[in-house]
Amino acid sequence: MNTDISGLARQLVELGELTQDQALETMRSARNQSQSFIRQCCQERLVDHARLASAISSVFGLPLLDLDQFHQGLPQDRLITRALQEKTVTLPLGYRGNRLVLAVSDPSQTQAIREIEFHSGKAADLVIAPYGQLIARIGQSSRKTRSRAQSGLTDSVENVRKADFLHSQREEKILPSIENEVPVVRAVDRLLLEATALKASDIHLEPYEKTFRIRIRVDGVLREFASPPIHLAGRLVSRLKIMAQLDISERRLPQDGRIRLHRDGQRAVDFRISTLPTLWGEKTVLRVMDPLQARLELDQLGFAAVQNKLVHEALIRPQGLILVTGPTGSGKSVTLYSALTRLNDTSRNISTAEDPVELNIPGINQVPMKPAIGLGFSTALRAFLRQDPDVIMVGEIRDRETTDIAIKAAQTGHLVLSTLHTNSATETLTRLLGMGIEPYNVVSSLTLIIAQRLARRLCPHCREPAPETAELLLGQHGGESLIGNGRFFKARGCDHCHEGYQGRIGIYEVVPISDALSRTIIAGNNSLEIAEQARNAGYASLRQSALAKMAEGLTSLEEVLRIS
Repeated sequence: MNTDISGLARQLVELGELTQDQALETMRSARNQSQSFIRQCCQERLVDHARLASAISSVFGLPLLDLDQFHQGLPQDRLITRALQEKTVTLPLGYRGNRLVLAVSDPSQTQAIREIEFHSGKAADLVIAPYGQLIARIGQSSRKTRSRAQSGLTDSVENVRKADFLHSQREEKILPSIENEVPVVRAVDRLLLEATALKASDIHLEPYEKTFRIRIRVDGVLREFASPPIHLAGRLVSRLKIMAQLDISERRLPQDGRIRLHRDGQRAVDFRISTLPTLWGEKTVLRVMDPLQARLELDQLGFAAVQNKLVHEALIRPQGLILVTGPTGSGKSVTLYSALTRLNDTSRNISTAEDPVELNIPGINQVPMKPAIGLGFSTALRAFLRQDPDVIMVGEIRDRETTDIAIKAAQTGHLVLSTLHTNSATETLTRLLGMGIEPYNVVSSLTLIIAQRLARRLCPHCREPAPETAELLLGQHGGESLIGNGRFFKARGCDHCHEGYQGRIGIYEVVPISDALSRTIIAGNNSLEIAEQARNAGYASLRQSALAKMAEGLTSLEEVLRIS
């Protein structure tokens, strides 16, 4: 689309609608009043509205519509209120597939158009209509719009039912105007639902000086989702805080909470919310905890056959410590929950200490941590040992005290599972020794280390061969052996995936604490020597596991290099 306003002014001069001096003066006045050249022309009636619309249609390459000849009924959409139409001077005419047909007099007002798109949840196809006709038609529909908006609070959002929603005087003060705030309520509901449908793991709402950005993390990568008008930032965040029962008046300190939505009338989706004061307002991040996104079957996580066997052997042992390691967002929680699901039967007493509880598993005693009252991991662990446990899961080993108790539990007939924030299996051993744990305590309790990452899975609909990958593998340790047998692909992008990837797959380094490795640890060797011992025993590193997945055509070399 051509958006050159000076081009429009030039055309109006050529058509004789404005003199050159009038055009220059109008442009100057528009700049001084911080509005567009088109809006200035409309408000000052320098040009007949119909002839101005015709010129705009020609310059911008958009269809022209005479609203006086348009007799179809307008769409019944409470999301686009009368106040919003008056403010933006836009008129929704209907829908073409999944797109909104929107009549405008000024297509250069991209912020106003973006605001309509945000409220409607649909991209807009623009048609040009004369300014005066738009004002008249918006006025004609105002009474109908008003009555529809006032009934909006009693309508439920499709496929959404909120649990424990906070109805209070405090909310009424934040939402005084039904017409203005119903769209905010609906917009937040739609944001949460659409992010869940896109299988997002996180939602970021970020205010800046002049813009407001919403991003979602899909398959481990943040992507732009929407750019609502900046004046909506505070109202959207307030709505989320109300749903999470946070203090809406507190904007100086971080707050944490939880929101629960029910989809399809039954399935619950939880969102963990965190607010953080920034220079331009509160940045809000929601972690999506959708049970359907967590595949709780060990056999489906992506372990190689040899790795899968090692994991199952460790889980059937009556005692020992299993550690899952990796950075935040690498899938450690899903691995732990999958292991617990495998162990969960009536013959075992399983207790977990979690901060917070991310997934509810019936039959397991899950304890959320409450540091404010002194209930931390070490306190919970001590209590578990007095509860006749068979299996204990600790969300994270963070300090020496928790480590000591976990090791003691593993040495006294209990199976203990936990996580550490380390980059590899050998770094996990180094971390434990660096915390002051004696080597003999490490080898007598620790049975298995699982280091992991998540790689984006290539879209099967559009992946394309990447013969150049073979040459690039020559410099990769363990990659040369794949050249003859590998099937290499790269991402392209299609309507199914948009970016060439669809979903994620686990990449694992699984290292059991064998007798040979135990001797290496007790001898006090460094992490490089421990890693060499693990490789000599045939345990694949993260890089080797990632290359193997690439050779199967499941991911790309770019992903291998990114995550390993």
